[in-house]
Amino acid sequence: LALPATPFAQGGYFGRNKVQYQQFDFQVLKTEHFDIYFYPEVEEGARMTARMAERWYARLSKLLNHELRGRQPLILYASSPHFWQTNAIMGEIGEGTGGVTEAFKRRVVLPMAGPIQATDHVLGHELVHAFQYDITNTNVSSGTGGALSLPLWFIEGMAEYLSIGPVDPHTAMWMREAARRERLPEIKDLEDPRYFPYRYGHAFWSYVAGRFGDEVIGDMLRAAAGTRGGYRTAIEAILGVGVDELSKDWQSATFEAYRAVAEATVMPAAAARPIIKERRERELNVSPELSPDGTKVMFFSERDLFSIDLFVADVQTGEVLRKVTDTATDPHIESLQFLTSAGAWDPTGARFVVPGISRGQPVLRILDVERGRTEREIRLADIHEVLNPAWSPDGRQIAFSGLVGGFNDLFIYNLESDQVRRLTSDPFAEMDPAWSPDSRRIAFSTDRFTTNLQTIQTGDLRLAVVDVESGEIRPAGGFEGGKNISPQWTADGSALFFLSDRDGVTNIYRTAFGGETTQLTNFLTGASGITALSPALSAAGGRVVFSAFENDGYTLYALETPEALAGGPLQELPKNAAVLPPRRVGEGPVFAALHNETLGLPPADVPAAVEDYKPKLSLDFVGQPTVGVGTDPFGTYAAGGVSFMFSDMLGNHTVMTGAQVTSRFDEFGGTLMYINRTNRWVWGASIDQTPYVARGFDAGLGLVEGQNVYVENEYRILQIDRSLSGIVSYPFSRAQRVDFSAGVRQIGLKQDVTTRMYDIGSGRQLTQDRTPLSSEPGLNLGQASAALVWDTSINGIASPIRGSRYRMELSQSAGSLTYTGVL
Repeated sequence: LALPATPFAQGGYFGRNKVQYQQFDFQVLKTEHFDIYFYPEVEEGARMTARMAERWYARLSKLLNHELRGRQPLILYASSPHFWQTNAIMGEIGEGTGGVTEAFKRRVVLPMAGPIQATDHVLGHELVHAFQYDITNTNVSSGTGGALSLPLWFIEGMAEYLSIGPVDPHTAMWMREAARRERLPEIKDLEDPRYFPYRYGHAFWSYVAGRFGDEVIGDMLRAAAGTRGGYRTAIEAILGVGVDELSKDWQSATFEAYRAVAEATVMPAAAARPIIKERRERELNVSPELSPDGTKVMFFSERDLFSIDLFVADVQTGEVLRKVTDTATDPHIESLQFLTSAGAWDPTGARFVVPGISRGQPVLRILDVERGRTEREIRLADIHEVLNPAWSPDGRQIAFSGLVGGFNDLFIYNLESDQVRRLTSDPFAEMDPAWSPDSRRIAFSTDRFTTNLQTIQTGDLRLAVVDVESGEIRPAGGFEGGKNISPQWTADGSALFFLSDRDGVTNIYRTAFGGETTQLTNFLTGASGITALSPALSAAGGRVVFSAFENDGYTLYALETPEALAGGPLQELPKNAAVLPPRRVGEGPVFAALHNETLGLPPADVPAAVEDYKPKLSLDFVGQPTVGVGTDPFGTYAAGGVSFMFSDMLGNHTVMTGAQVTSRFDEFGGTLMYINRTNRWVWGASIDQTPYVARGFDAGLGLVEGQNVYVENEYRILQIDRSLSGIVSYPFSRAQRVDFSAGVRQIGLKQDVTTRMYDIGSGRQLTQDRTPLSSEPGLNLGQASAALVWDTSINGIASPIRGSRYRMELSQSAGSLTYTGVL
């Protein structure tokens, strides 16, 4: 019987575990089009998300000319560590996954991202997928792939375009770099993994919509999913142009669009000294943090291929001194938050603090840099996620941005008293804290000066400074247009270095308190981390280190001369640096819809109905029904099978069933399984019957009532295996679990012979009789087992290539047979 993979199948005997560390008391908030599943810790965020969801519905239904069938479920979590525990999505969720829209129930499942603007973008992106599934009648059960049959760049690129629009400094950075290297792909090459589907797909749709109009997007989707030729047929039928011609036009438009930007800028190597170079294309070296004396730099890298870890290097020589963490095989490290965070040195340069997730809880992990060991782990139980810690110059406190209820706030942890102090408590984003040299102030990035909570009109991040003693917050400069992030103090505390994309390219700037703002770099690509908001800048010891995007990867560079650190006049770039061609400015129906904050937005004071979550099973999946009919000289046979999977909306309860039948009733096979994942103890029960059939034949001449006949005997041996069993699994961590099982099993054996007699002369069948044969007595068994499983292995093409794993199992059978198994 073919059934969808069960939650127990975490790699068979082996496999890492998906651990549900917390239990969430879900409720359901109902709006006009949405059922939003949330729990008390994220209620404020859920109510804001509900309004944003309705606004997205109004935008997308208008842009795609489609109304969703049925209500749209949306499952919301307060943070990524909570999201990673969801049962609504089978299997492990990667650290870089911001949200998922699955095809069974069209559920949108996502964590709040911290900044309202980031949450709003992910929400819009995932709702595009919901529309894509509905428009294309995506049906996993029936085998009609719909949107799932289309290339990733087509689907994800469309979601990026409809949720961001034609103006995006981050995607434009990728396109400028591809144009510089003359590596712009043709459309047929976009399925190559070298081309990141989100960025190149975004650029493709921006070009198509800019040239042919935003109105073609929905038509292209319908045509691509509804024809055998997929996107190729859609391009030719809807756009009236061939794929090859469109590719050349797209490449030419991109080269032309960024030619003036390239002429007005330089690559990082022309203005800064490389420290950590890429050893291969697309290598990540990001989130640099200089030691207090500026001689060493800590950074995240995938230099060892299997995972992203912390490395420390000599700034002067670029030599990597040591690898500080090993997340691939260390079961205690579930995440280092490398996408959105960096760490910080202590004032002595001997220790380094890095945020992380351990056993489902956010932690501050203090590492001994020389030995590469964890010296102390600080658990922060009342905070949902910890980002960007900053160690105070006096060595007594660690500031950090923490997610509570889905929003970023500033916190301070006192190393002497073990107390946490909350500096801010509001829906605004407070990110990238940095201590002043005298440990009295903290600079950070925030949208509090630009965001309207009433209309959820999200604004750009600006710089601010908070007085640690009084809690007073004041603006600290930056630009009115674009982001202003990653503030870093100068040694004398008179100015801040920071990153801004004010003109469409992320560069390094310096702003003096009460003085002028100067520009330190003028790059073609930009000083950037993996995402647009990733930390990418560090200042200490008379130098600045940053990560820069080039060769589809990230390299670390340093600015060291007084002239370079002082900066110069602000440079002016062409206005289209962040605009994706062919448009030169932000325009069109998509751009207009994204900048209409009140379109479809429900009033903030309208109460929404909330009710307790009650699990109800509904159909997820129907396995492809199979029917077969055959005939031969011995007769006609028929067989068939089908399977079903049901679950509740949160995925806590799963029922799977299936059956196979033949033309003989006693060869029926079937299974019924129930799995409960409402808490960390995962348990289930199953009942099944499996037939095993063997046949044999002989033939010869016989004499019946004086008449010679031809006799054929068909022998059938039927073994029926019936079982009733239960299983319990408890994961201690992602690497280790214990499994228990117990049940009863009955194995029956049945034999018969079918005899057919034929007239030798005419070949006419005379008789057919089925006769039971003597059978061995069946077996009745009671079975139980217990196993301890450990797995930190990393799989290669054919086998594990790193890490370790073991399974120690003891099993016992009693009844008709008694035996003990040891593994």
